[in-house]
Amino acid sequence: MHEETLREIGLSPNEARVYEALLQTGEASVQSISIKSKVHRRNVYDSLSKLNEKGLVSEVFIKGEKHFKAMNPRRLLELVKEKEEKVNLAIPQMQSLYEAVEQPEQAYFYRGIEGVKNYLQDILKTRETVYFIGAKAMWLDPRLKHFLPRFQRERKKLGIKFKHIFDAEVKEKKPEILKFVGKPYKFLPKKYSSPTMVDIFGDYVVTFVGVSPGQLYEEPIQFVMKSKQLADGYRKFFQFMWDHCE
Repeated sequence: MHEETLREIGLSPNEARVYEALLQTGEASVQSISIKSKVHRRNVYDSLSKLNEKGLVSEVFIKGEKHFKAMNPRRLLELVKEKEEKVNLAIPQMQSLYEAVEQPEQAYFYRGIEGVKNYLQDILKTRETVYFIGAKAMWLDPRLKHFLPRFQRERKKLGIKFKHIFDAEVKEKKPEILKFVGKPYKFLPKKYSSPTMVDIFGDYVVTFVGVSPGQLYEEPIQFVMKSKQLADGYRKFFQFMWDHCE
């Protein structure tokens, strides 16, 4: 039931199944855990050892027989915080390495929903106004529902502004996005709608392929071009459209 969540925070598939089985059964022997979790007995031993190291299970002796019990699930939050602290300590050095070799002009692409999250992190990194051409309210894609609130809070904290030129369908099909992104926004004439969109921020020009109102395709692709001169040019294109749109 919660296996996917447990795996996302770093547990292996077997560890997730064993821990969830213990949550459901309370104190249990290895044999009982194996049956409940559908994990082979020898793999249960290995999973219990690793869960014990993570502070997620403890050993109990009942009539001389070793049993195991799950620790409070709040320990999972502590694990996430510990990992976050380790990453925060390492980031300054890694950032220096990244910036030392980063080229002023680049072209690459992001693929999939994780690529979309990378693109959103790029927005936070630049801390500059974002200009959207042919926007589709893709923020409402269900796969972003957990990531988006954090992004939105950080965006407001950094004072990053949005200026949207939406496809006309957004007004009809996804009007709730207008309240989410806030003004100012305008709309392209309906005859100019397409399944693509272009975002400009800082030195970045990001073109999306596979976007419809309120939703990204199963495997969205974002083509990223990083060039100050190119981004400045696209901002002029945006301004022309802005001046001539509804």
